[in-house]
Amino acid sequence: MANDAKQAQQRIDQFFSGPGGRADNWRDLVEAAKAWSRGGDRAAYDKALSTLAVTEEFHGYPGLRLMAALKEAAAAGDAATSHMLSTRIVQALQTKSFRQHASDWSAQDEGNGDVPDLLPPTLGQSAARRPYFETLIVTGVPASNWPGLLAEWRRLRRPVDAFVYEPVLVGSLEDAFCAAMLNPYIAAVVINEGFGLRSRHDAPVLRAMTGAMGLNEESDASALRLAHILKRIRPELDLYLMSNRDVEELAGNPEADVVRRVFYSIEDILELHLSILEGVQDRFDTPFFDNLKKYAQRPIGTFHALPIARGKSVFKSDWIRDMGEFYGLNLFLAESSATTGGLDSMLEPTGNIKKAQEKAARALGADRVYFVTNGTSTSNKMAVQALLGPGDIAIVDRNCHKSHHYGMVLAGAQPLYVEAFPMTEYSMYGAVPLKTIKQALLNAKADGRLDRVKMIDLTNCTFDGHIYNTRRVMEECLAIKPDLIFLWDEAWFGFARFSPFLRRRTAMGAANEIEAWMRDPKSVAAYEKQQAELGKKPSDEVLLKTRLIPDPRQIRLRVYQTNSTHKSMSAIRQGSMLSVKDIEFHTVEAQFKEAVFTHASTSPNQQLIASLDVSRRQMELEGYGLVANAMEIAFAIRNAVNTNPLISRYFRVLGADAMVPKEYRQSGFTDYLAAGTNWASALKSLNDDEFCLDPTRMTLVCGTAGYDGTQFKGLLANRYNIQVNKTSRNSVLIQSNINNTRSDVAHLVRVLAEISGEIDQALAKGGANAKVAFDVRVNSLMKDVPDLPNFSHFHETYRGDAGTKTNEGDIRSGFYSAYDAAGCEYLRLNDPEIDRRLKNGPALVSANFVIPYPPGFPIMVPGQVITQETIDFMRKLDVKEIHGYDAAEGLKLVTTEALARMGKPKASAPKLKAAS
Repeated sequence: MANDAKQAQQRIDQFFSGPGGRADNWRDLVEAAKAWSRGGDRAAYDKALSTLAVTEEFHGYPGLRLMAALKEAAAAGDAATSHMLSTRIVQALQTKSFRQHASDWSAQDEGNGDVPDLLPPTLGQSAARRPYFETLIVTGVPASNWPGLLAEWRRLRRPVDAFVYEPVLVGSLEDAFCAAMLNPYIAAVVINEGFGLRSRHDAPVLRAMTGAMGLNEESDASALRLAHILKRIRPELDLYLMSNRDVEELAGNPEADVVRRVFYSIEDILELHLSILEGVQDRFDTPFFDNLKKYAQRPIGTFHALPIARGKSVFKSDWIRDMGEFYGLNLFLAESSATTGGLDSMLEPTGNIKKAQEKAARALGADRVYFVTNGTSTSNKMAVQALLGPGDIAIVDRNCHKSHHYGMVLAGAQPLYVEAFPMTEYSMYGAVPLKTIKQALLNAKADGRLDRVKMIDLTNCTFDGHIYNTRRVMEECLAIKPDLIFLWDEAWFGFARFSPFLRRRTAMGAANEIEAWMRDPKSVAAYEKQQAELGKKPSDEVLLKTRLIPDPRQIRLRVYQTNSTHKSMSAIRQGSMLSVKDIEFHTVEAQFKEAVFTHASTSPNQQLIASLDVSRRQMELEGYGLVANAMEIAFAIRNAVNTNPLISRYFRVLGADAMVPKEYRQSGFTDYLAAGTNWASALKSLNDDEFCLDPTRMTLVCGTAGYDGTQFKGLLANRYNIQVNKTSRNSVLIQSNINNTRSDVAHLVRVLAEISGEIDQALAKGGANAKVAFDVRVNSLMKDVPDLPNFSHFHETYRGDAGTKTNEGDIRSGFYSAYDAAGCEYLRLNDPEIDRRLKNGPALVSANFVIPYPPGFPIMVPGQVITQETIDFMRKLDVKEIHGYDAAEGLKLVTTEALARMGKPKASAPKLKAAS
C-alpha cells in the first residue's frame, strides 16, 4: 500500500495534469480490469483503482455510489463486474452521456449489452439538452452523512430548470482547493461553515502551499478565507456562503465582496438552488447573440444597402445558390446593416452590444472592454492614437507588431525603441529586459524629458511564447514615473486569463494584483522602507539593480490590454477585444471614442460581434478546462517529440532553458517536463522569473532535419494537411489551443516519425556523400546564421528636439518623406554603392518599413539610419516575403538632398501638446 499512497500523493500534487490525465487513468483502470478478468494480475488493478479513487472524490461523476461499487467488486474478487463497471463508466465519460442519462449513474448494467455510440450525445440527435455543470459543496458534515446530503440536493432538480448540476462534496479547505483545480466542470461553490483545514490525503506540496499562505491552524479554515482563495484561482466561479451566525454582519463585511450571496443556513435550500441556476444563467446569457437569433426569426423587409440580408438574392439565384447552401440560411437571416429592431450600434453601443461588452469586462477582469471587428491591429492603433499625441514619447519594443509602429505614425508620437534579447541561433528575438526599459526611463529623466514619456508599449506574450513578469515591469516603471500608461499587446495570450497559473502574467491579472496591493497598508511601509535604504539620490546603477517599489499613494494605474480573441477563443477571424483598467479614463474617453470612430468599420459584421459575445460565454463557463486541456496537449507534444528515439534524432521542441537565458530564470526553472518539476516549482517560476515560456507555444527545431522553417511548413501543409504558425530560419512554431485533441497530437507525432524515418532511409541509401551533404545543410541552417540587427538610430533630420541620452525620433515625418517621389532613391541590395556609403557616407536612410517574414518585425523603419549589420542580415535572408522591399527596385531611401531640404523640424509639437 506504500506505493499506492505514493501514487495518490503524486496525483493530488500535480495540477498540470488535466482532463487528459484523468482519462488516461480511467483507461489504465479498464486495461488492468481486462487483464485481471482474463486471469492476469489483480494487484495491478488494485493499484490503478487506489490511484484513481483519490482524485475522483473531486468529481460529480461517477460519484460516491459508483466508486463504492467499484471498490466493493474489487474487495469481493469479482473481476468480471470490475471490468464491466469500469468499462461502462469510461464510455459514459467519453461520450458525456452521464450528463443526460440517469442509467449511467446506476451500478447495474441496464442496457441491452450493446456498446454505446462513442460520438458526443449532442451529435445526430434533435432533442434539446440542458447544459450540465457541477457545484462544489464545502461542508463540515461527517462523510458518513454525505450520501443523504447528495440525495437532498438532487431532489431540488425540476424539469423547468434551464441547467442540470451535480453536487460534489468535500470536507476541508485543502480538498476544496484541489477540487477547484482538478475539476473543470465546477461552476459554483457553496461554502458552509465548520469544515476542516487538512485534506484526508497526504500531499507534501499542498502542505507547502498552504503553509506559504499562512494556513497552519484549523482556525485558519474560515469560510471567507476559502472564498478568497477560490476567487483568486477561479475568478469565474459563483461563490455562496452558508452561515448559522450573524449573516447581516457577514454580508456587510467588505471582505465578502467576492461572494455572490450569503444565506442563513437553516433557511429553505430551494432559494440557494435557484440562486446557483441564476448565477450560471447570468454567464450563459449572450445579449447580442440572443437578440440576433430572435432577429433572424422575424419577418423583416429590408430596404437598406445590404442585398445579401435575408438571403433572397442568394437562394433565388442559379449562379450563387451554392454559397447559400454551403453557409446555411441562418447566416443570411441574421445579416443586417440596421442598428435598431433589437440590434445595436458598434460605434455608439447603448443596448445589447453594450451589455455584451460589460460581461466581457467582468470575464477579463477589466473596467471596460471594447469589441473590435477588424483585428487586434486595429485595437492597437486605436489605443495608441487615443492615448498619445504629437511630441509624446513611447517606449516601444522594436520587435512589436507593425500595427504599433503605424499607430505611432498616425498619432505623431515619437517611438523610443528598446531591444529584446536576441536568440541568434534560432533567428528570433525574445522579450525586452526590464533593465533596458528602466534605463530608457532613467535616460529620459536625466535629459529632463521624463514628462514626455507617456507610454510603455510591449508584446506579451511574444510570437514565440516569451511572457513578461507584467506586475514587476509595471511596478518598477511606476516607481520611476507613477503615471505611465501601459499598453500590453496580448494578441496571442487572451486564453491566459482562464488559467490560474498564467493569469498573473496577463496585463489585467497583474493590474488587479497591483490595485489590491495599493489598498494594503503594508504597501506604504514597504515603499518607505526601501526609500530609506536607497537614500535621497541613488545612482542609476543602484536603481537598475534594485527591484523598485512604487509609492502606492502616487500611482495612477493606467493599463490597456489588446487580445486577438479569434487567436485563442471561439471567435470568428478578426474578432478582437480591447480591455481597459485606467483610473484616468475619464480624461481620455472623448479622444478614445474619436479613435474608435477613426478605425472601426461603420459596417461591422453581425456574426463576428455575436462570436465575440459567445466566446466570452464559453470561456466563463468552460474556459478553465479548455485551457487546461490546451496546456496538457502541449505537454504531450513536447514529451512525444523529445523522448521518441527516432523523432528526437532530427527534431526537438525547445524547453524554457533554451528559450529563456539563465539570467532571466532566477528561480532556476528549466522546463515544464524536466525531472522533479511539479506545479509548485512552475508556480515559483511564474511568480519570480523575469521571463517565462507560454507552455502552449512550442518551437520545433527542424534545421537539424535539414529543413528551413519555410520548407518544413510547406511540407506539413501540402503533404500532411498540418497547418503550423510562424517559421524561423530553422524552426516552426506549433501552438496548441482550445480546439486541439489528443488525436491531433497522434497525427503530428505520426507525421514526424514518418519524416524522420525517411531521412534515416535516405542517409542509409545515399552513403557517405549523402551524409556529407546532409551535414553541410544542417550546419548552414543551425550554425551559419545571420546576426540579428538591432535598431540603430533615427537620422538627425528626424531627431528634432531629442535629448542626448534618449533615442526617440519623429517617425511620422520619416513616413511621409516616402510620399515625395523626387526625394527618394532606390539601391539594389548587392549594389557596391551601398558598401561605399556604409563606409564613407552619406548615410543610408530608410524611407519606409521593411519587414521580412520571418522574423516578422521591422528591421528598418522610416527615418532609420541603415547600418552594416542590417545590410548583412538582409543579404543572408532567404525568405520570399519581405514587406516594404522589392528586390527588383531595391531599398527605398530618402535622398541626401531631401534630407538637407527638410533640415531640422520645428520643436513646436511638445508646446502644442502642453498647451492642449
